[in-house]
Amino acid sequence: MNFIDCIGIIGVGLILVAYFLNIFSLIKKDGVLFYLMNIIGASIACFTSYLINYFPFVILEGTWVIVSIIGLLKSIKKPQA
Repeated sequence: MNFIDCIGIIGVGLILVAYFLNIFSLIKKDGVLFYLMNIIGASIACFTSYLINYFPFVILEGTWVIVSIIGLLKSIKKPQA
């Protein structure tokens, strides 16, 4: 395993940790932490996929980043009850 693989594992790990924390109701699915973990993790995974020239995952993770940013912005703009 090389350095790029290790960095990619960190990115994918962040996405998975966010997912598991959400599934076990430890963080909110529309909370800032959930979105930030997804944005950071997917950005890292997207970049490392680009470095290894694996463009299907560049598209997947890039889309994940965009969707997470949109979700974060909607969450921030949503009035708090």
